[in-house]
Amino acid sequence: MNTMRTKQGCCLAVFLGLLAAGCSTPSYTTSSYHPGPVAGRAVGTGVGVVAGNAAGFVVGTGEGLVQGATAPFDTTTHVVRRWRTETTADGRTIQVAEDILVDSQGRPVNAVAPAPAPAAPANP
Repeated sequence: MNTMRTKQGCCLAVFLGLLAAGCSTPSYTTSSYHPGPVAGRAVGTGVGVVAGNAAGFVVGTGEGLVQGATAPFDTTTHVVRRWRTETTADGRTIQVAEDILVDSQGRPVNAVAPAPAPAAPANP
């Protein structure tokens, strides 16, 4: 979870850096009163935006497919400790630790089956 947030923060920082790097006054080598350079810059900007978004779409789709394909093979686990209260035979109340192994989604890996109920006595 922290790595995803770190990646998002880095991507945002890179995006803002690139956005800020593009903010400068253009230096014209030709007269800005001629429509050719102005129209060329406008068309170039439009093509760049479309091509950049198309490339971003392709990369995002590829990363999503890879993440979706690798999700079933995620073996990240951790232990969750749960405390329960029990009363001993001599009447004392104690806290008993119960460790549960869970996967990355918080689901128990090896769920403990409930204790079997005692068999009912047979009627003779």
